[in-house]
Amino acid sequence: MNELIEKLAKLVEKSKNIVFFGGAGVSTESGIPDFRSVDGLYHQKYAYPPETILSHTFFLQKTEEFFDFYRDKMIYLDAKPNITHNKLAEWEKSGKLSGIVTQNIDGLHQMAGNEKVFELHGSIHRNYCMKCHKFHTLEEVRRSTGIPLCECGGIIKPDVVLYEEGLDSGTIDQAVRAISSADLMIVGGTSLSVYPAAGMLRYYQGENLVLINKSPTPFDKNADLCIQMGLGEVFSELP
Repeated sequence: MNELIEKLAKLVEKSKNIVFFGGAGVSTESGIPDFRSVDGLYHQKYAYPPETILSHTFFLQKTEEFFDFYRDKMIYLDAKPNITHNKLAEWEKSGKLSGIVTQNIDGLHQMAGNEKVFELHGSIHRNYCMKCHKFHTLEEVRRSTGIPLCECGGIIKPDVVLYEEGLDSGTIDQAVRAISSADLMIVGGTSLSVYPAAGMLRYYQGENLVLINKSPTPFDKNADLCIQMGLGEVFSELP
């Protein structure tokens, strides 16, 4: 076993209240592209940059174009949990993991079996009418053409946090409580460059902060253990 992974395994073994904070890198091994890697959405060619398309302003002004991109690039119904999702679910079931704070919107943590998941950026699996607030399924949005509409005539909006929109205060409060009470925090698969999500690390007061990411992050100097490897490579070695 790699020396750094062995150190992580020992930390996990002695910890009783782990919180995992994850980003897009958690799901790339399930076939869902991230935004900033070489093959990510920021490096693909569209009429507008993805961060523009996924903004509140674009959603309101060019709604049909938003949904064309959303259906094509944000919905991955064939994606299944990978080793990282499954290992985290094992930890929660055994009582070792107290929560997952995720920037992902794919619902793979819940599919793996985790229940204590705080979705900072929402979920593609929740969709609501902007007029009557009726809930609509992901399948309804996926199968629709043009702008998905409710029976009342209102636009169905995915419950995902777009650029220019604020995070849900209730979700933030729950995530902060989990982070502040953890005795081990593992941060994985995130560049830690998106705020306010990345700023939540400052609420951690425990003994060991572990960062697992293929590339350096702005928080590496604050970590007690820094592993520059893919999550699957690391989690497949953990007991």
